[in-house]
Amino acid sequence: MTEPAEWGLSCPLPHTTGDRILLAHGEGAGLTRRLIRQLFLEAFDNDYLRPLADAAVLPPVGERCVVTTDSFVVSPLFFPGGDIGRLAVHGTINDLAVCGAEPLYLCLSVILEEGLPLETLRRVVGSIRDAARSAGILVVAGDTKVVPRGAADQLFLTTTGIGRQLPGCDWGTHRVRPSDRLVLSGAVGDHGIAVLAAREGLGLGTAVSSDTAALHGLVAALVAEGIDIHFLRDATRGGVAAVLHEIAEAAGVSLVLDEAAVPIHEAVRGACEILGIDPLYVANEGKLLAVVAEADASRALAVLRRHPLGAEAALVGEVTAASPPHVLLRGSLGTLRVLDEPTGAPLPRIC
Repeated sequence: MTEPAEWGLSCPLPHTTGDRILLAHGEGAGLTRRLIRQLFLEAFDNDYLRPLADAAVLPPVGERCVVTTDSFVVSPLFFPGGDIGRLAVHGTINDLAVCGAEPLYLCLSVILEEGLPLETLRRVVGSIRDAARSAGILVVAGDTKVVPRGAADQLFLTTTGIGRQLPGCDWGTHRVRPSDRLVLSGAVGDHGIAVLAAREGLGLGTAVSSDTAALHGLVAALVAEGIDIHFLRDATRGGVAAVLHEIAEAAGVSLVLDEAAVPIHEAVRGACEILGIDPLYVANEGKLLAVVAEADASRALAVLRRHPLGAEAALVGEVTAASPPHVLLRGSLGTLRVLDEPTGAPLPRIC
């Protein structure tokens, strides 16, 4: 009988992982378990994740549970002021926060391209760990998949956030009314320009850095002061312009934005002028637009400015009853012009 050594067979799993992601890391066997335990569990260890079951069993989160999910495909993975890991945590937290929720838990799905350096993955996981710890949330469940070379661009993340809705936070376009005021929490355009500069090598140096940040503390400050909030949104893809059009269409109102009142850092303004891009269409990852009752507008501005993430907050416009619904930009001379709705992606893959 032919001896096994003569059959020409070999074990399909390598004996060592080396320094790069292999397809075997995604096959659910030994290398997958090793990767999960030695990298992910070590970074995110907690009572809910530690059993490594197919699902996490969580305690009740309160009267109303808020859930959101998002995916992140930013290129490059690392950019001034942040990286895909921090972006994923902050973006998910912010989606919960603008719905009036206290973020509690995060689920994480990772799609890895074969050949990705393990050191790159370690850096991203470390950023996720640090951002989650700083925000006081736990990573409680996850999944890892590996695809062949060329089937993905290095690393993609999908996150699901779970939070507890704070009392009295019934916000939405259904509450937007004429005479409401528009409040912006800070300067716009930093994130999109920082990512574009890193991707294209524009040589802006440290002049522009991403604004990626977790906004739940900022929102909680508004809630604690009893501000009459009617609507909140973090101005990500499509920038402030996209949020304004969302409000106008859904609420059946018109909005007037004071161009001179919108805070924009000079480096961002200069880069946008060179590139022919309007900063109002550029993505942010640490700014929110609030629609508040007219009577509370000044107080809301003061609350935001007392918080480190709202130091540059500004009153930027108002809601009107003009029909049909539209978004207008008021120039420095008082003239009005239409602010068009974003129709494409001037800066793709910025989140």
